[in-house]
Amino acid sequence: MDIKVLGMGCARCHDLEERVHRALDDLGAAAEVEKVEDIQKIMTYRIMATPGLVIDGVVKSAGRLPSVEEIKNWLQEK
Repeated sequence: MDIKVLGMGCARCHDLEERVHRALDDLGAAAEVEKVEDIQKIMTYRIMATPGLVIDGVVKSAGRLPSVEEIKNWLQEK
């Protein structure tokens, strides 16, 4: 599983990354989590606001901070 946290270093972006790791820990799942801070790379996902969450190439969230439970649900869809 490939997970990308899109954001340029704001507090909410860091919070999202922490929530992703917490969700993975809760599920006992392993995944590569990449923090994408380059604006040009972020723009390729066509999101209008950060933070953004991409799981296996699919944008799951943009411009808001999803809960750990919501992230766990998305991870379990895989």
